[in-house]
Amino acid sequence: MTLGTESISRLLIQYSVPAIIASVVTSLYNIIDSIFIGRGVGAMAISGLAITFPLMNLVIAFCTLIAVGGATISSIFMGQKDISRATDVVNNVLLLCIIQSVVFGGITLLFLDEILYFFGATPSTIDYAREFMEVILLGTPIAYVFIGLNNLMRATGYPRKAMVSALLSVGVNVIMAPIFIFVLDLGIRGAAMATVIGQSVACVWVLAHFISRRSFIHFNLRNRWFTPSIARRIYAIGMSPFLMSVCACIVVVFINKALLDYGGDAGDLSVGAYGILNRTTMFFVMIVFGVTQGMQPILGFNYGAGNWERVKRTLRIGIWLGMGITTVGWVITELVPDTVSSLFTTDLQLIDIAGHGARIFFLFYPVIGCQIVIQNYFQSVGKPKISIFLSLTRQLLFLIPFLIILPKQFGIDGVWASIAASDLIAFVFAIVTLWWQMKKHNQAISTP
Repeated sequence: MTLGTESISRLLIQYSVPAIIASVVTSLYNIIDSIFIGRGVGAMAISGLAITFPLMNLVIAFCTLIAVGGATISSIFMGQKDISRATDVVNNVLLLCIIQSVVFGGITLLFLDEILYFFGATPSTIDYAREFMEVILLGTPIAYVFIGLNNLMRATGYPRKAMVSALLSVGVNVIMAPIFIFVLDLGIRGAAMATVIGQSVACVWVLAHFISRRSFIHFNLRNRWFTPSIARRIYAIGMSPFLMSVCACIVVVFINKALLDYGGDAGDLSVGAYGILNRTTMFFVMIVFGVTQGMQPILGFNYGAGNWERVKRTLRIGIWLGMGITTVGWVITELVPDTVSSLFTTDLQLIDIAGHGARIFFLFYPVIGCQIVIQNYFQSVGKPKISIFLSLTRQLLFLIPFLIILPKQFGIDGVWASIAASDLIAFVFAIVTLWWQMKKHNQAISTP
């Protein structure tokens, strides 16, 4: 395949650009959806939506546990020219996505109110959060199959088709959301319905690809649909992004509770402000994820084939791209934070809280791109333990202690400062870990 011979820069363009476009469109959908909710339902609905972020992270976490692990393993098998086992991976991913979505979605629906109150819901926001998540959880099987197979589509050599499926999901969503919210007056529940409908259309597209025998890797009834050894590898490699999402869930709970405690009478609006900043930061982070998704098949294939120089070159280019993207985000949020916040709401108090928080929140944002790329590098070459360690440093080991200490000294500014400080320290840890692993690998390959 060209993954082992083509120019790295050309391959990154070929694989990353479609993934970036899909990520940008997905991020824009999240932003536009929040704008529809903020302007069509109200400022408190933004806060209710922010309460759902940790639960949404959990929904995605259990999906990426399978999707990312399956994509990485299929790329490695293709690098080893083992097409039969790559096909086994596709079959296994479909089955695992269906089982896991039904179990997770069902259990979460049974205890939805208790979970939302734990995540920081109040009597003012619980109805909004519940209405949104009930619809999302009912559509979990569709979302899991779509996301799981879409990752495999990209990893098995179809980045453009993977981009189209993301565009389908978002396009349908953006068309339906304003109809449900403004025309049919379905409120925040209408926004969730639009999300599920968009995912359903994209899911049909992805399933059609893997059913077709014209696809290089496709479903095959003769191959195994559940292989314990493959399932274990999928979960082992997928554990890094899974834990990252779980940590993000835990961290959001701490952030929401800190904002409610130190935000005074504007506690609920402070949670809404964090929702605005979260949507903003995820826009640029998702672009970086687009770069890492494009890197993943290149890294996995060449690592599996033993092409170490191509692996290193891919990583170097990815780091510079990642830092460039988050630097652009830093410039925008530091120069015009109020303008960004006003896109989501007309509530002046909410705009003021979000604009002030942004200048602290995004202080060290440029280095986030580098940290994300390094973390995903270790995941792509089948070293999940290191990737897990790096995900834990930023979101758990540093941020939570900062959230306990800094707000006591600086109030709500300490909440925003905690996020910035953990970003900086996690970046340093990522650089040191990468240097140490590179040195260790070079010594291993130079030893006869």
